[in-house]
Amino acid sequence: MKYLEKNNDLGLLILRLSVGGLMLLHGISKLVHGAGFIEQVVEGAGLPTFISYGVYIGEVLMPLLIIIGLATRGAALIFAFNCLVAALLVHAHEIFSLNEQGGWTVELLGLFFFGAIVLVFTGGGKYAVSNKYLWD
Repeated sequence: MKYLEKNNDLGLLILRLSVGGLMLLHGISKLVHGAGFIEQVVEGAGLPTFISYGVYIGEVLMPLLIIIGLATRGAALIFAFNCLVAALLVHAHEIFSLNEQGGWTVELLGLFFFGAIVLVFTGGGKYAVSNKYLWD
């Protein structure tokens, strides 16, 4: 049971796999069904529609980098920015509200955002591809 006492690197791996993997599912959905809704939201905000393609970077490419642990801090920062943009463009009216069960209305987005912020500060850990100690 000693391996359960303190294993920050295993915890970071689990965080990377869960945050990256769960967001990747949202990205795959946009790859399959398109980003039409995002284009409408971006256009409605008075921004150029090409910005909507950033959703593929934030929900497909960055989660893949986070999962494998390649440039984790940078990928997590871009990922967190993507979450912030989603919150401001799509969920701004829900940021300060609770749902019927008393939970934060945008708690899933909040978990993605704060999980990414943790990775910005910690990096990917020992089990990341870009960890220099992985190959020793």
